[in-house]
Amino acid sequence: MSTSYHQHHRAKTAGSPKLSTSSATSLSSSSMSKITRHSMLKQTVCTLSLIVAFYLFFNTFFLSPLTPNSGDDESSGHGASPFLRFDSGKSPRKVKIYMYNLPRKFTYGVIESYAMARGGISSLVEDDSKLKYPGNQHSAEWYLFSDLIKEEKDRVNSPVVRVFDPESADFFYVPFFSSLSLVVNPIRPSNNRGAVSRTYSDEEMQEGLMEWLEDQVYWKRNNGRDHVFIAQDPNALYKVIDRVKNAVLLLSDFGRLRPDQGSLVKDVILPYSHRINPYKGDVGIENRKSLLFFMGNRYRKEGGKIRDVLFQILENEDDVIIKHGAQSRESRRAATQGMHTSKFCLHPAGDTPSACRLFDAIVSLCIPVIVSDQIELPFEDAIHYKKIAIFVDSTSAVNPGFLVKLLRDVSGQRILEFQQELMKVKHYFEYEDPNGTVNEIWRQVSLKLPLVKLMINRERRLVKRELTQSDCSCVCSNQTGVYTTL
Repeated sequence: MSTSYHQHHRAKTAGSPKLSTSSATSLSSSSMSKITRHSMLKQTVCTLSLIVAFYLFFNTFFLSPLTPNSGDDESSGHGASPFLRFDSGKSPRKVKIYMYNLPRKFTYGVIESYAMARGGISSLVEDDSKLKYPGNQHSAEWYLFSDLIKEEKDRVNSPVVRVFDPESADFFYVPFFSSLSLVVNPIRPSNNRGAVSRTYSDEEMQEGLMEWLEDQVYWKRNNGRDHVFIAQDPNALYKVIDRVKNAVLLLSDFGRLRPDQGSLVKDVILPYSHRINPYKGDVGIENRKSLLFFMGNRYRKEGGKIRDVLFQILENEDDVIIKHGAQSRESRRAATQGMHTSKFCLHPAGDTPSACRLFDAIVSLCIPVIVSDQIELPFEDAIHYKKIAIFVDSTSAVNPGFLVKLLRDVSGQRILEFQQELMKVKHYFEYEDPNGTVNEIWRQVSLKLPLVKLMINRERRLVKRELTQSDCSCVCSNQTGVYTTL
């Protein structure tokens, strides 16, 4: 390098003639060496800066409020997201939830009205502890309410803490039993003469809830953005959905919502409560003689019309059991037997993209075969669904012979691998598991806190604007779709 420099210096003092070829080459190499070292140093500094920035971001917004489930298996790819596992050296701050003390008619009163409409009770009860929430696929609203009324010492590993001072709350939970309210009036009126006859209107209940809520100072403060509602039935809160769309909604899917009403960005997808008994045995295919099982309503509206086509294609296939059946005790017993003795369980779309049979299949270790192009699934940051289910696009599924050939080509070893993965994630779909569904729902709600704070602060500084289209947060997904693969 010094030889090249002196040659270059002498050349300049002698009238700067052209450099010799060797000198030019030497100078070029020297310059490139300096540039390369400078570039590498710059890249290293940038990389370190990005790492520090990401660490601070995740430590601030994600690590602090959360405690990951202790039962997660890191090596399987399941469980809480990896960035939640850093050890900050201090106890993480739990997200604080204030649960409104709603007028009784919106909680226990809904259960009471449901029971009276069916002759389960003949008069109003004085002791709410005697009321029992009816078992159904939309029981999440009861489990979340029951969780928050427990003593804090009994809420094991919960990512949230209930607070009784609204000024200290991060979120405000509105415990209206919206899904049960929707079905208080039975399709067939009760013949029990002792039952008190009362007129119940779900629409009036929804309106009454909003009148009460919109009078609350904490609702007015942030236009409801830091509030949480559960509306698991696709039709729950339908009358007032535009008045609660700013809030975090706990839903089963977005089948009946517009993009400005619900999205993965602000809302949480919940699993239905399974309706059949979980499989208690170990993995294996010896006792699973049927290839594919489905039992449910054959005729559905909207996206569920594919069910009738699938029935026509599959009902005459060997080792495939596909039956029409509505919800009943007898149907649940038959479904339990069928799912526990089949390798695969079909999950076609219903009136909306999701249905409880998917979660019945998971707890049965019956590999779900999902034919529902618009489905959204719960807890996808923690569960890799391609490891526990087979996804088939609707166009391929209705080709005669395609589905059964696809499933018959799956090896016994591959089936065992699916079952082993199902075993690892079963607890996410058990509402009664102390470290199961309820804790995971609260963890998902906790993850929304940074976004909620962002939206609240942003809204405070915006000026009034005339918009030609809705200003909403949404998720852009791959519109080209995914081909059926294993």
